[in-house]
Amino acid sequence: MQTSPSPAENAPTAEPGRWRKLAVDGLWKQNPGLVQLLGLCPVLAVSSTAVNGMALGLATTLVTALSGAAVAAVRHYIPNEIRNPVFILIIAALVTCVDLTMNAYLHALYGVLGIFIPLITTNCIVLARAEAFASKNPAREAAFDGLTMGLGLTLVLAALGALRELFGRGTLFSGAELLFGEPGRALTLHLVPAEANYQFLLALLPPGAFIGLACLIAAKNALDARTKRRAAARPTQAEPAAAPATEGAR
Repeated sequence: MQTSPSPAENAPTAEPGRWRKLAVDGLWKQNPGLVQLLGLCPVLAVSSTAVNGMALGLATTLVTALSGAAVAAVRHYIPNEIRNPVFILIIAALVTCVDLTMNAYLHALYGVLGIFIPLITTNCIVLARAEAFASKNPAREAAFDGLTMGLGLTLVLAALGALRELFGRGTLFSGAELLFGEPGRALTLHLVPAEANYQFLLALLPPGAFIGLACLIAAKNALDARTKRRAAARPTQAEPAAAPATEGAR
């Protein structure tokens, strides 16, 4: 017999700072592309341009958010022994919907992304959030966690794609019309004149993806280290200001 959720699970969990913590974790502290290093296959393979990376990231975000909400909604009714197969079935159904929708309405972009849309089903990020978070939390929080984790991956894909496109082709947002329609052509920036036929193959090939991702990880670690140093220095700077007040009290 299926047990009903405990009162604690039905109680609201949106205490102050809860949503902010989920957002900061997904976008920065636990970013799946820079910290957890999950789903590296699409990160390295599709990020040849900013538009390609952004498109796959948004598709993954949609699946991660919806699967988190769906798993959280039925978590009390799934036997523990078949938990993971059920999670994969839910994710596969959502990925199929996204795959068919993109094939129908964004066919040119769908042809560029190819097999990586169906492969969202096996993306470690989606299944990891379903297992680690959605299966233990309410639907609203699970959906928001999936949304922020997906957006964190999208930012990494877009940044890495922009970096590789800039150094590899001298352009930014090339192929934007695939995602935004014909008006997207106006978004393409040619930082190197088109007639120059500029191309730097190292940035466009897989080694460039590894180098670019390493640079992004290094930049994040440097920013985190700088923030920690500033936080550690604040109490030291405040001590001299407190000393005269102590002497006056004596």
